[in-house]
Amino acid sequence: MPDRPRPGPRLAFRGWRARRPFWGGLLLALGGGEILLTEKASLKVVLHIGMQGLAGYLLPTLMVLLGLLILFNPSQRLFYSITGILLSLGSWLTSNLGGFFIGLLLGAIGSCLTFGWLPDQEPRVSRRERRERKRERKRERKRAEAHALTSEEAGAA
Repeated sequence: MPDRPRPGPRLAFRGWRARRPFWGGLLLALGGGEILLTEKASLKVVLHIGMQGLAGYLLPTLMVLLGLLILFNPSQRLFYSITGILLSLGSWLTSNLGGFFIGLLLGAIGSCLTFGWLPDQEPRVSRRERRERKRERKRERKRAEAHALTSEEAGAA
């Protein structure tokens, strides 16, 4: 029997999610899925129309694929996010104004979140905590200066 209890599935998922641009990948995939769901024509009609109709299905499918790749291969997130924003903007022309703007916005926001995500970044410190640390450092410096002055006076006497 192990000494430590095993982390539950929620904690394991939380740790997995913290090591990747989770929300960016999820929003990009959801944007592509939303655009796919708003397509009206069946695939037979699209193939009959030609490349312009096929692009209406191809771009959102690639958006979903890139969203999943961001989730499962975050080391290439910059390439995926730049490609994702280009596909999102391209869906404006090919897919009912980007899935009636909703899919386009989800894809663009997800791509931007992914592009801006940094791995192993320390949590931000609030302004109040920064001010308190600064005040504490000033107090420490004053104490050190006072101690140095008293030691100099004691050495001179």
